Amino acid sequence: MIPSNNPIYLDYHATTPVDRRVADLVYHYMTAEFGNASSTEHEYGDRTEAAVKQAAKHLANLVGASPREIIWTSGATESINLAIQGSLSPQPEKPYRIALLPLEHKAVLDTCQALEKRGWAELIYLKVDANGRLDLDFLEQVCDRGLSLLCIMAANNEIGNIYPIQEIGQIARRYQIPFLCDGSQSVGKIPLNFEEWGITYLAISAHKFYAPKGVGALVVRKGYQLEPPIFGGGHQRGMRSGTLNVPGITGLGEACRLRLLEMEVDEKAIAKLRDRLQTLLLEQIPDLIVNGDLTARLGGNLHISIPGIPNSAVIARVRSQLAISTGSACSSGVEAPSHVLQSLRLPEALIAGALRIGVGKFTTDSEIDRAALILSQTVKSIRQAIDPSFRR
Repeated sequence: MIPSNNPIYLDYHATTPVDRRVADLVYHYMTAEFGNASSTEHEYGDRTEAAVKQAAKHLANLVGASPREIIWTSGATESINLAIQGSLSPQPEKPYRIALLPLEHKAVLDTCQALEKRGWAELIYLKVDANGRLDLDFLEQVCDRGLSLLCIMAANNEIGNIYPIQEIGQIARRYQIPFLCDGSQSVGKIPLNFEEWGITYLAISAHKFYAPKGVGALVVRKGYQLEPPIFGGGHQRGMRSGTLNVPGITGLGEACRLRLLEMEVDEKAIAKLRDRLQTLLLEQIPDLIVNGDLTARLGGNLHISIPGIPNSAVIARVRSQLAISTGSACSSGVEAPSHVLQSLRLPEALIAGALRIGVGKFTTDSEIDRAALILSQTVKSIRQAIDPSFRR
């Protein structure tokens, strides 16, 4: 899938290669079935409209929703902004109360903090422990005091923690609180059930599960209406105007169809590869620490810290051989300590030495072995440069 002369790709949380079967369908809807799905006066439009509806069915089947609840967007960042800003009217008489994980993606944090700066929202940060696990008792207390919106991701994009969304949704439903779940890292990797679990808004990004970049969705529970941030045609039940990205949408739909068929087997194989890499690194790198909740994490996630070895030094030495990262790929590119790791209150040395490794369905056994060797040798060479007496 990935050319053999390229660095080994282990940054699947940032983005995934497009599945060839998905890419073929995208190409078909770019070249042969290129009609505008809103052009209902001829067959070109009819066929693309039908393709969009079919994609909605595939997505709905994957996440346990109704096709009519799906709004197509450019990706999870737009979906999150649409859900937060579209559900909360501007200039309220008193600030909205929004509860959120401090580990949320910047799309959630920055949007909520922008409302706070305007004086429109009071933010309540939920409690997590040193492994990033959510304090459900505190969540219940916060909900009992009343909320305008609850924001909790299904899985974290750095440490890979999987959160108990079904239980969280039950709490939100009990207190009649709208619940926004960022599903960017979870859809196509773990089972989700939008209808049964009490989720109000579910944000989805196609490029996290082997579909193209620049397309996503927001699943909006029946009975909820959002104020549109974009005007111009009243498309998608008036919540998101604009010509539909038919190639991207059909690609997202096909990826959903494939994940529903293959997710369970793929994720078990991916977790096995991750576990092998983890074992090799623990054997070969002294003092290595694995971060996050090791009892509930994504199959492809391995988040490590190497005390005394700056992650920038590792990245600088391996970048031509190995594609890994120091954290989220969705920020401005300005280097800053991870807000996720800071929220866990990890020691500064662990934050400075943190690396995110993401394994995916196209990762091979040989790449895992080679990656372990590259990383262990790199760490050894850095330690020897720091301390010439070091021998391992």
